[in-house]
Amino acid sequence: MKLAVVGGGSTYTPELIDGFARLRDTLPISELVLVDPAADRLELVGGLARRIFAKQGHSGTIVTTSDVDAGVADADAVLLQLRVGGQAARLQDETWPLECGCVGQETTGAGGLAKALRTVPVVLDIAERVRRTNPDAWIIDFTNPVGIVTRALLQAGHKAVGLCNVAIGFQRRFAALLDVAPSEVHLDHVGLNHLTWETGVRIGGPEGENLLPRLLAEHGGPIADSLSLPRPLIDRLGVVPSYYLRYFYAHDEVVRELGTKPSRAAEVAAMEKELLAMYGDPALDTKPELLAKRGGAFYSEAAVDLAAALLSGGGSPYQVVNTVNNGTLPFLPDDAVIEVQAAVGRQGAAPLAVPAVDPLYAGLIANVTAYEDLALQAALHGGRDRVFKALLSHPLVGQYEYAEALTDKLIAHNREHLAWA
Repeated sequence: MKLAVVGGGSTYTPELIDGFARLRDTLPISELVLVDPAADRLELVGGLARRIFAKQGHSGTIVTTSDVDAGVADADAVLLQLRVGGQAARLQDETWPLECGCVGQETTGAGGLAKALRTVPVVLDIAERVRRTNPDAWIIDFTNPVGIVTRALLQAGHKAVGLCNVAIGFQRRFAALLDVAPSEVHLDHVGLNHLTWETGVRIGGPEGENLLPRLLAEHGGPIADSLSLPRPLIDRLGVVPSYYLRYFYAHDEVVRELGTKPSRAAEVAAMEKELLAMYGDPALDTKPELLAKRGGAFYSEAAVDLAAALLSGGGSPYQVVNTVNNGTLPFLPDDAVIEVQAAVGRQGAAPLAVPAVDPLYAGLIANVTAYEDLALQAALHGGRDRVFKALLSHPLVGQYEYAEALTDKLIAHNREHLAWA
């Protein structure tokens, strides 16, 4: 089995490599290709990857290349984890929206739109290269904004599934609180990428008893603290929102906080510099502890589980993925991409039935879905007017004066990545 990772020079990659090595019985890889244009980073990451495989007794071959066509040729699956513009672009995404009093964040709001505009054309080009070399290959997208990128891939006819680590993070946390194996925990997870709620926590599968009320009663304080939201709000909702919902539920508070501390991008850039120095140590043959602070917790387990299900029918029977709505949430268009539990196998991901969604959540889901549609049109076709309309539609922007100013700032900061600009 051959897998290719585009963006393989990412400091995330050793987390993925560690999962491939530990879970090799679930996903038996014979060849792993790391593809990245940054040859210096790729050499460091590739060296550590080979040492991790050797340390854990994995017999697979690890190849590094900057040639996308060669890297994805004959791959059974291609995992996308690229960042167009690098941490420098992320730093911009997190700062210029604050000048208008809006959240600066790399996956939602104005910064998230900027990332989508930079990313979608690049991802679609890579996907076309994959299709030319191996039209049967699965594309697993971990590149943010996952919902918009996955929708672009699916609308272009690619075999694609989007993946995020938010759900598996909740699964692991709830399993620890319930003192059960993570594989026993089934989440009632509904929404869009980075806009989701856990409405139920069940043991043994989708028919199990909902233990979420018990979890909230016994552990509501720590759960709320982990989301940086007040316990009374969580109790009133009776669900567990993704921590990304804080940008919506406490927007002004978050803006004030972001204006008084270093950006996450600056923190990550410093961390990446330290990690790359570690990766260059020929004695290092395990993922360093610092990597856990980089983000992407449990990413490798989720990726292995999904790839195994798509390629061999193995892995967990139900997984939280980003896939086409096709009537699952009746208040959304069929071609919208949603993040829900799905039955995953060789034929792809089939969403499980979702109970009627409370209007409190359905309204926000519908609003952001409309934004994602406009954002995708802007990413595909360009134009200042399309960017403005996408920003005006986003609930974290929503005022025409902000949308006008943010449109100008977005284009100014991203001109080198926007062919139409």
